[in-house]
Amino acid sequence: MATSSHNGPRRTLLLTGASRGIGHATVIRFSSAGWRVITCSRHPFPEDCPWDAGPEDHIQVDLADHDDTARAISEIRERLEGGVLHALVNNAAISPKAEGGKRLGSIDTDIETWTHVFRVNFFAPIMMARGLIEELKAAKGSVVNVTSIAGSRVHPFAGAAYATSKAALASLTREMAADFGRLGVRVNSIAPGEIDTSILSPGTEKIVEQQIPMHRVGTPDEVAKIIYVLCTETSSYVNGAEIHINGGQHV
Repeated sequence: MATSSHNGPRRTLLLTGASRGIGHATVIRFSSAGWRVITCSRHPFPEDCPWDAGPEDHIQVDLADHDDTARAISEIRERLEGGVLHALVNNAAISPKAEGGKRLGSIDTDIETWTHVFRVNFFAPIMMARGLIEELKAAKGSVVNVTSIAGSRVHPFAGAAYATSKAALASLTREMAADFGRLGVRVNSIAPGEIDTSILSPGTEKIVEQQIPMHRVGTPDEVAKIIYVLCTETSSYVNGAEIHINGGQHV
């Protein structure tokens, strides 16, 4: 079995939504700690991938499609060495905008958009965790759901479907912590605020100025560091928590 520079067998992370921003930083953080990282996204394996994984550690999947998600889960199970998964990070999410990048509120979001957003942001995480429950259990693993500051307050840019899907995911995290915790699997969530990624909207500087005590946006690595802590021994008694990573914006 492949081993890392750490003692014992190499640990494995499964991450959805790896191609940019927080997902990208998370891959780099875990890879540099010697983990094997299996990534899932809508896109094929990128040739210019900055970490040392190969296509055998990437699975192309449309998380909005339940059947395709189920297919991907079987494929992941086949690829897991020794049937063990140490961490699952549900990071993939979509946040559709109206024309001109405007926010889609609750009145102007059509039902197809609501459904599409919930399939990716809410149903895929529970499908993944349930589908890989035996492998997580075998590792006494950890699940991290990526929620959002938009899940607990109306946000000027995040649309209503995105925000409510993240609120639902925060609630799901509690339910999962109660259910999976009995199997020795911890489930927590992180709620990022304004993080310096490609999805930041123009106008963010006003939020930084008026609402963030630290007067700056966060970096993707600042989020990845906390995800890493939640998947390692440091957080061995943390279960059912939602950690705010927003420079104090939520206060």
